[in-house]
Amino acid sequence: MKSVLIYSLLLNSASSFIWPLTTMYMHNNLGQSLTVAGIVLFLISSSIMLGSLAGGFLFDNWSPYYSSLFSILLSLASTIILIFYHGWPMFAIMNIIMGFGNGINLTLMNSYASLVKSKSTRFVFNILYVGVNVGVVIGTTMVGYLFKFGITTVFSVAAIFFLVLLLMTIFDLNIDFSDRENHHNVNHHAKKSQSKTGSLSLLLKICAMVLAIYMSYSLWESVMPVHMTNLNISFEKYSIVWTVNGTMIVLLQTLISKMGAAYNLRHQIYLGIVIFGISFIGLIFANKYYEFMLMMVILTFGEMIAIPNIPAWLSSMAPKKDEGKYQGLFNSMMSFGRALGPLYGGILAEDIGYNSLFGLSAFLILGTLLMVILGFRKMKLSK
Repeated sequence: MKSVLIYSLLLNSASSFIWPLTTMYMHNNLGQSLTVAGIVLFLISSSIMLGSLAGGFLFDNWSPYYSSLFSILLSLASTIILIFYHGWPMFAIMNIIMGFGNGINLTLMNSYASLVKSKSTRFVFNILYVGVNVGVVIGTTMVGYLFKFGITTVFSVAAIFFLVLLLMTIFDLNIDFSDRENHHNVNHHAKKSQSKTGSLSLLLKICAMVLAIYMSYSLWESVMPVHMTNLNISFEKYSIVWTVNGTMIVLLQTLISKMGAAYNLRHQIYLGIVIFGISFIGLIFANKYYEFMLMMVILTFGEMIAIPNIPAWLSSMAPKKDEGKYQGLFNSMMSFGRALGPLYGGILAEDIGYNSLFGLSAFLILGTLLMVILGFRKMKLSK
């Protein structure tokens, strides 16, 4: 448990060094247009998505340990190359390769976490979610300071993080998985009796829901700064909403996890996603700063209640031989939603307006949730 948490924190810290400076560095230092920078960010997100799928396949069909070694070496090697060669197009190529390695790592981390025996799966994924967010806060905070000393310093520190992850992989993740089938006292015969078609259909509906959630969530990073500044709200005030988001998750996630342990996991996910969707309905009517801040607080509560529990729910559904595949699909839909969201938001904000975009996002979130609810009931009835 401790290793998984530290691994998550370090991996997300190292990954978060890259995102805040990619567009700025490509435009200001490498002389590339914002369009080219946007294409590169899309390709990085796509490579993370493909890496997530590959990570699930490798976990299920190869050695989890050697898969972890391969992926962390890939990320480390691309970061070391960037220390010495960070011009155009090497900057873009190595970041895409690093994204692929990080995507594999993210899925392997979730797959390892699903097999922790000392705590419940729900607790493990909630703590893991805290580690992810603390890592993002550390990474984004450090990169603002480190970039003052040059891009070489940024990649040098990122390489140190990946080197520590490599050492952790060598010494902590060489684990015997021979008892995976018996993990969590899964009733093997009950698993066999499930409708494979029904399970696959439900999995695809959950993937569609995750895609809708992260497409919508990414609007806060892409179109929301423009929308708020158009309403004469400063960029500095906009940035504070993310400070509130991260602080709430770090301070309250463990408490919400403990409170939620008394309730049905699936119902908790449903409740969180309804709250998440309602926040986008509220954005239709928001035009003052405190109203946007309130919507972020509501969104964050929905996020904390639902999002960390989705991989735990998938883990409880997955046959042990497909544990990696289920976690890989979850991570790939997250990455694809983050990649597609800015494009979806940018096009529709110009064509139909911000308020219609927020309404459509709420419809997609709540509509896909309804599909999941109906899909689960249909699967239960088909047994």
